[in-house]
Amino acid sequence: MNLVLEQIFQVGFFAATLRIATPLIFATLGELISERSGVLNLGIEGIMLLSAMTGFTAAYFTGSPWLGVLAAIATGALLGALHAVLTVALGLSQHVSGIGITLFASGLAYFFYRLVFGQQASPPTIAAFQPVPIPGLAEIPVLGPILFNQYALVYLALIGVALSAFLIYRTPWGLGLRMVGENPRAADSAGISVTARRFEAVILGGALMGLGGAFLTMAQFNAFTFGVISGRGWICIALVVFGRWDPLRATGAALLFACVDALQLRLQAVGLGHIPYQIFLMLPFLLTIVAMAMMSRNAVAPAALLKPFRKEER
Repeated sequence: MNLVLEQIFQVGFFAATLRIATPLIFATLGELISERSGVLNLGIEGIMLLSAMTGFTAAYFTGSPWLGVLAAIATGALLGALHAVLTVALGLSQHVSGIGITLFASGLAYFFYRLVFGQQASPPTIAAFQPVPIPGLAEIPVLGPILFNQYALVYLALIGVALSAFLIYRTPWGLGLRMVGENPRAADSAGISVTARRFEAVILGGALMGLGGAFLTMAQFNAFTFGVISGRGWICIALVVFGRWDPLRATGAALLFACVDALQLRLQAVGLGHIPYQIFLMLPFLLTIVAMAMMSRNAVAPAALLKPFRKEER
């Protein structure tokens, strides 16, 4: 027990937790915005993977990680648009479309990576993002190294949380988004285009998922591997439910998952007797399952989630 506490109460542990949480925050916000409009996006795993690959490839050939980020965002937005066409415009099953996009995007990622880089003994690397300390604030004891000596994308994620909450709860666009997700008939009667609002939400959500994938290859790691996402997309869907479709609560859920993930990495490093390392690897996912079982009973999803809207039907 003392060993566990020693690993937790360290500045480096909390700084690592925030870094591990960053891709989860981006992708969870993207899924949350999409679901708030009434569209479930199960393509999140594939969107993150293909975006991670395209972002890495762009950064590799241009030498600019920021151009890689833009490529990843564009990839995520395009796949989000594809999902919107299938589910919003054509009214197809959101489950089938999402799983299809995950399979399609994952296949494209594997194919294009092999096409561009071939079969190499060791994966190619890039000049990844480096921590950007904020002058003055980074020197604050304890808090400084945790919050103010991070990657630029970490700061962007924290800003994104505040902007998402403001957008959803304090703007006319956000009000329309919530109306479309709860009662699309009422939104349509109020002059809000349900189709347009859902398209906007799903495309924006896809772009944020792509940004989450980009962080993994251009900040957390400096290479692309086929296991770089490792189920994080599915975890983000659970985090949305755990956070009850609220940006601040969902961010808290992402931080909790990242905290357990950071802890298991440290416990693997120090070792605890003869406990197999697989036990540590399963801890974050076990926590997610338990949290889902506890929270899903009282969680109230947007009323129109999974329900296609057809204006001509009454």
